[in-house]
Amino acid sequence: MKAVRVHELGGPEVLRYEEVEAPEPRADEALVEVAAAGVNYLDIYYRSGFHWGGHHRRALPYIPGAEGAGAVLAAGSGVSEVRVGDRVAYGISNGHGSYANLAAVPERYLVRLPDAVPLRSAAAAMLQGMTAHYLTRDTYPVASGDAVLVHAAAGGTGLLLIQMAKARGARVFGTVSTPEKARIAGEAGADAVIDYTSRDFAAEARRLTGGRGVNVVYDSVGKSTFEKSLDALAPRGCMVVFGQSSGAVPPFDTAVLNARGSLSLSRPSLTHHTTHRTEILARAGDVLQWIEAGKLAIRIGSTLPLSQAAEAHRLLASRRTTGKVLLIP
Repeated sequence: MKAVRVHELGGPEVLRYEEVEAPEPRADEALVEVAAAGVNYLDIYYRSGFHWGGHHRRALPYIPGAEGAGAVLAAGSGVSEVRVGDRVAYGISNGHGSYANLAAVPERYLVRLPDAVPLRSAAAAMLQGMTAHYLTRDTYPVASGDAVLVHAAAGGTGLLLIQMAKARGARVFGTVSTPEKARIAGEAGADAVIDYTSRDFAAEARRLTGGRGVNVVYDSVGKSTFEKSLDALAPRGCMVVFGQSSGAVPPFDTAVLNARGSLSLSRPSLTHHTTHRTEILARAGDVLQWIEAGKLAIRIGSTLPLSQAAEAHRLLASRRTTGKVLLIP
């Protein structure tokens, strides 16, 4: 089969499109013919060796890609919940293997798709959809009337966070870097969109809340937004850092959280919010059901052939993308 492999850590150029042996599913795995693979910052972290300070490095060579959708071609002897021919999707927060024609996926991660949900939408929704789900329901359970600030609001996760927070009755403000991204975040339901290149987003967040500040900041950017995000929070507000596209947040004195109003800080990951099969089915089930019902819009911003994986990584890292980036084998 054709696949993209990483033989050495480095920039996008280390992603090699090549012929590899097709995987054989183990007893607990199903062989999925991948119709679309999601591209995530996670893939960039692993490829570059940057992931959480270099921990959790993959054995080389490896096939990247933690997310995908397609049809089941074969099932291992212990597989009971999916069968050959089923349309399925999966998102594995520490996974790999999706940048390929075929992927052997443990059954515990596979979710059968409703008929009305296209494969590409499903591939685009799994990791970021389940992430937005736990962030708005568990890390900080958004309540009606809350004020919410979402960074990278026109990105894949940002657009889903806007919609899920709005569905729970919140006022949602998004930060973006271009007028086009502002338009997209507004169309997703943001009550106000702040261009952080020309305006102080913390001052704007305070202005929009009558000086009080927001109840929660959802931040996937990290280093460049962290300090100002604390300024945007109301007393007893929650700072949620769930990514670091601009780099890691430097060490800081936790007394700062007290001084700024008894703030709380969370650094969660999807891994710890999908530890059980039941949790995966519940989160993915909600996301897919909302897509099917037209309550959650999935924006696919860029679709590239699998052979252009390096370009997909460059696009995502450049912050020029909106919505989801997909690779099509």
